[in-house]
Amino acid sequence: MPSVTGRSFQVGAAGGEFELVEREFASPGAGQVRIRVQACGVCHSDSITKYGAFPGIVYPRVPGHEVAGVIDEVGPDVPVFKVGQRVGLGWHGGHCGYCSQCRRGDFILCENQQISGISFDGGYADYVLAPANALALIPDDLADVDAAPLMCAGVTTFNSLRHAGALPGDVVAVLGIGGLGHLGVQFAAKSGYHTVAVARGADKGPLAKQLGAHHYIDSTTQDVATELQKLGGAVVILSTLTDAAALASAVNGLAPNGRLIILGVPEKPFELNTIPLIMGRRTVKGWPSGTGMEAEDTLKFSALQGIKPQIEVYPLDKAPEAFERMMSGKARFRVVLTTGA
Repeated sequence: MPSVTGRSFQVGAAGGEFELVEREFASPGAGQVRIRVQACGVCHSDSITKYGAFPGIVYPRVPGHEVAGVIDEVGPDVPVFKVGQRVGLGWHGGHCGYCSQCRRGDFILCENQQISGISFDGGYADYVLAPANALALIPDDLADVDAAPLMCAGVTTFNSLRHAGALPGDVVAVLGIGGLGHLGVQFAAKSGYHTVAVARGADKGPLAKQLGAHHYIDSTTQDVATELQKLGGAVVILSTLTDAAALASAVNGLAPNGRLIILGVPEKPFELNTIPLIMGRRTVKGWPSGTGMEAEDTLKFSALQGIKPQIEVYPLDKAPEAFERMMSGKARFRVVLTTGA
């Protein structure tokens, strides 16, 4: 097929304004596909591209790593994917297959990993050229606008949770009910965990119960660690917080052998008392997103269990407005762009 013409919202330089441009999207090269974008989530990590927070970003660059669309052309050496398939593209934008981590099958830690919307142009556009080894197939009964946020916020929470070591019935706490947390609560509840949601304010309680939480802790009036210990301690605490102090204070709510998994990035370093960690054999770890196959698992589980993100939808032409809405922290809870295709 020849190249096609479409819209892109690009950033011309670090800290620059969004620019709407008409451009040509070439045919895919070896190992690539071209995706006709249907929906793209607007994630806080898109600010990395907008403000140049990572070194080495080549501008102009189109943000967007929560893509849902349809393959419209397949390049050479792509044996699995076909034109017309619905696919998602997430943060993980492909792996080399040859570095030491890839040779061990740990593709999310690829030493040469690409990141969608950072290493190459992302989904604030009508089309995306993407490595085929980064893709996830989207189930038929999952809408594009619901699938898109699951390609980052969804896979990050689901993937970290299912590898956290908790068993059905164990106490699992989710810190924060926002873009990540409102999905984390749903995944925890639907996975059979004794789910505790933690957030600021009594007004979040009804929402937490609606999402499936068995308990709600209001961190403005209750001591989170004390309340978790009343339940026997959390086997897993999944933190989506950016508040370093709140994160540090929750650690004492872990059960012996409990694990604190950090998904959100605190605004500053936080201090931990190491004695409870040592004496209770507790651990603190981070978790990145997930590969295309892990995102596909997330999509399948979400479709099976009826898990959906709560979203606000904007047309692609209003991408700058959608980005500002996301950055304001007022969105409930994920912002999604649609192309109208």
